[in-house]
Amino acid sequence: MSGEMDDPSGLVIDFVNTYDVEERTDAIPSPAALTAWLGRRGLIGPEDAADERDLATAVELREALREALRHNHDRPGGRHGDDDHDPGLSRPFAALPLRVALTPGGPVLEPVATGVPGGLAEIVSAVMSARSEGMWPRLKVCTESTCQWAFVDSSKNRSRSWCSMKVCGNRTKTRAYRARRQMEPGSRHL
Repeated sequence: MSGEMDDPSGLVIDFVNTYDVEERTDAIPSPAALTAWLGRRGLIGPEDAADERDLATAVELREALREALRHNHDRPGGRHGDDDHDPGLSRPFAALPLRVALTPGGPVLEPVATGVPGGLAEIVSAVMSARSEGMWPRLKVCTESTCQWAFVDSSKNRSRSWCSMKVCGNRTKTRAYRARRQMEPGSRHL
């Protein structure tokens, strides 16, 4: 289907953000919602429908991707090298039908199946495209524990930690300030 493959990083970010940690809302809480989400992105056909197994696979893939994006903060300079193995992705990736295809632009992963498994495999293909394009280290989740919103780090030195400095950065800095103040001698909060 390849509906969103023009922007593989955007597809990965959108998929991870189907669960809003702060609001505790899930855009894909049911097979029908997963079907609708994949359909809106052109990843499945109108006759395709997800089942409970597809939903479980999607949730496992989403949360494994969130964890992998969390690790992109830990890599020096946001660069990948020998340490870019994300073991948490192995299981959900293995559950999806993919093959290597040779294209004029080079080898790519493409879904073997159609339907919902093929649509989820498109997301895995987007991950691999983001990696091959060098964008993977820039895909991160907000380090604010109450947020964890996925974003593309567009900073020059790849050091951005928060999805929004105004909201999450401010929350983190305010908490740190309050903690320092409580530790000061003569503080009423001791």
